[in-house]
Amino acid sequence: MFENVKEYNKMLHQGISLSGENKHFFIRGRLQDLYNQLPKNFYPRRILDFGCGLGDTTKFLAKLFPNAYIFGFDTSDEAIEHAHKIYSSERISFFNFNNFFKIKAVDLCYANGVFHHIKPEERIEVINIIHKILISGGYFALFENNPWNLGTRLVMKRIPFDRKAKLLSSWKAKQLLQMGGFSHTNPARFLFYFPSFMDRLRWLESYLVKFPLGAQYHILAKK
Repeated sequence: MFENVKEYNKMLHQGISLSGENKHFFIRGRLQDLYNQLPKNFYPRRILDFGCGLGDTTKFLAKLFPNAYIFGFDTSDEAIEHAHKIYSSERISFFNFNNFFKIKAVDLCYANGVFHHIKPEERIEVINIIHKILISGGYFALFENNPWNLGTRLVMKRIPFDRKAKLLSSWKAKQLLQMGGFSHTNPARFLFYFPSFMDRLRWLESYLVKFPLGAQYHILAKK
């Protein structure tokens, strides 16, 4: 398992190294944007990291929401085994596909880079499942790679497990969320415009979130 985990991280770094940043830079950026978009009086007690992979984001979610219990879910038994070994605690647990339906009544679901690995015809079914396990008034934070960003496409071509992925546009994602029963979806926010050698321009990114050219986008939907 450990060798495969190392290989996964190696392949991921092979792609995102084009940006000059590591995976934790992007995790922190996504979670900060999520935190800023949630209502100030929203205090989730149960959070689902849907497609948690090796558990890195699950750990950050636990730090960002110190009063919440965090569930990490992934279809890879190997990833879940690794995440459980490294990050499990009194507030963090991990589930594979066979145990997924034990997770119920969550206040917030986070998913990053999951839907481009799901067959297009099966995406609405997954949206329906997420909608079902959220409480009334709960939120689904969907992050996806932006197909209109050239850098995103170059990065994904360098990552073996992303090369055959079917990218999902922000307008199609919003449509899926609405079809899946979400009563309110925020406008898509576009993130990560400048690589590290242009980091002096990153102060502009807060003004560019409405322009559909960032490397990723974020849609926050409410049940």
